[in-house]
Amino acid sequence: MQSFIKRFSRARVAAFFIALVVSAGLVAPATASPQAVLNIGYQKGTPLTLLKARGTLDSALAAKGYAVRWTEFPAGPPLLEAMNAGSIDIGYTGAPPPIFAQAAGSRIVYLAAEPAGPHNEALIVRSGSPLKRVADLKGHTVAVARGSSSHYLLVAALAQAGLRYEDVKPVFLSPADARAAFDSGHVDAWAIWDPYLAVVQAAEPTRTLADYASGIAQPYSFFLGAPDFVHAHRDIVETVLRAVADGDAWVGAHRDETAQLIARETGVPPAIVTSFLARSRFGILPLDAPVLASQQRIADVFATQHLIPHAVTVNAIAVPVKIGAQ
Repeated sequence: MQSFIKRFSRARVAAFFIALVVSAGLVAPATASPQAVLNIGYQKGTPLTLLKARGTLDSALAAKGYAVRWTEFPAGPPLLEAMNAGSIDIGYTGAPPPIFAQAAGSRIVYLAAEPAGPHNEALIVRSGSPLKRVADLKGHTVAVARGSSSHYLLVAALAQAGLRYEDVKPVFLSPADARAAFDSGHVDAWAIWDPYLAVVQAAEPTRTLADYASGIAQPYSFFLGAPDFVHAHRDIVETVLRAVADGDAWVGAHRDETAQLIARETGVPPAIVTSFLARSRFGILPLDAPVLASQQRIADVFATQHLIPHAVTVNAIAVPVKIGAQ
């Protein structure tokens, strides 16, 4: 009898301590379900950067049982490589990265678009450079991220100036490596986008040879998704795009606060963020006929120049989703 009492007492003590540990949050109750995770790829200064900085999307998705894992990329092509590999569910890039990705057989889909400002990327030289016009680039080196939005700017600017792509010597570099090569004089020109463009313009005298104000057709930027995730979780995708639409509307009346938030998130000084925000455009767009036609024209340019292995049909990987109050 005494043995039974001792065993019973030990059982009560053990139960007491287990209850204490669980109530203190040191061990999760067995009934707790793991939180789902949405993996978002973003680049500095994009609409997704603002969502991350404000925390509005994290709050909206927490109510649906999702946590957000944010991963920063230096450019669009590596972001879409990660999406194809299954580590990113939703991302945002300029126009060329999804074209290169589709041509390579990557599993991605278009979700929505955003306009870009005519001065948000440029083909630049140092102010003391003897190169005054795009035509002067013949035989010279140009730093550019392969498959990036500025890759299209370079191709289009050369064609506008009567040059072939083969007339220049492209040097494929990430933005950080391109900045070092540009500053040291190891390349003659640089095709680059904001915020990297705004940073270099603030740091040293440069001259713009071409941008989208030079008569080159302005491309769009795009929200993209991993097809399996998009088809299985349409409600989550639409929650993200609604948050983007709300963020775009919020920027209009909160420019200074936007600059401070993005500066804090990216490490870019607020004055520089303010400068590129002033030349940026906002407003998420559906994948309508004009948007898709614009993207198809860019895809055809890359195919004609043999910069992608074969022509692609943009509309084949477009997935219409609801945006805002649609």
